Amino acid sequence: MRQPVDREPVILQVATAQLWPVVERLGQLYRHDLSEFRGMVPRADGLFAFDQLPSFLGAADRVAHLIRWGRTVAGFALTRHPSDGPSSVAAFFVVRALRRRSVGHRAASELLHGRPGGWEITFQEENPGAARFWRAVAASVGTGWREERRPVPGKPQLPPDTWLLLDVPTPA
Repeated sequence: MRQPVDREPVILQVATAQLWPVVERLGQLYRHDLSEFRGMVPRADGLFAFDQLPSFLGAADRVAHLIRWGRTVAGFALTRHPSDGPSSVAAFFVVRALRRRSVGHRAASELLHGRPGGWEITFQEENPGAARFWRAVAASVGTGWREERRPVPGKPQLPPDTWLLLDVPTPA
């Protein structure tokens, strides 16, 4: 059962170069969470590889957001916005202490509504929390959404990812 909605504001803040170290640290928590489902282990330096993360700093078609719950850092979202196709959520993370308090749902809704049009969101079925979360977001935000299963590029040993394809309407 979902807990009552928290009244603290959920804010998306574009992660500037000054805030980038915060995104990098949260990225380690995100990769640690995924390690349960994707078998990743830290490198020799104790850090998880997150090779795509640097491509979100200062790129014209990519945005990194910090998710804040009031003044508290709550997580991050990485999005892509190509000129010739739908936007996509490349990564989305909310710290465990704030999950099931509607923080993630409110942040995802604001993120998607902030850029109406086509969206693609990917997750792993073996991560049941993410599967429930993204399907609930799609049902509440999009107009007509569908799912596809796609192989993970370059990793045939992994189960296919689930992709949600949805259209976010322009506000009236």
